[in-house]
Amino acid sequence: MIRLIVIAGFALVVATSAQGMTPAPLLQPDSLITKVAAGCGVGRTMVNGKCMSRIEKRHERRHERRTGQPATPAAPAATPPQ
Repeated sequence: MIRLIVIAGFALVVATSAQGMTPAPLLQPDSLITKVAAGCGVGRTMVNGKCMSRIEKRHERRHERRTGQPATPAAPAATPPQ
C-alpha cells in the first residue's frame, strides 16, 4: 500500500512540474516575404549567373564522374521567328 502511495505521489510531482514549465518561444519571421535563394525559385539555384534546377546540377556531376570530362551545357531554346 505504501508503494502505491509513493508511486502516485511521484507521478503527481512529475505531472505538476511538467505543466509548470513555460513553453519555448516561437521564432517570429522578420517579414511576411520569404526570400528564395538568388531569386531563381523553388528547387532551382544560381550557377554562373544562370538559374538551373538542382537535378541538372546532379546530372552534370554524375556525367563528370563517369566520363572524366565536363558536361556540355544545354543549348538554349531557339525563339521562333516573328
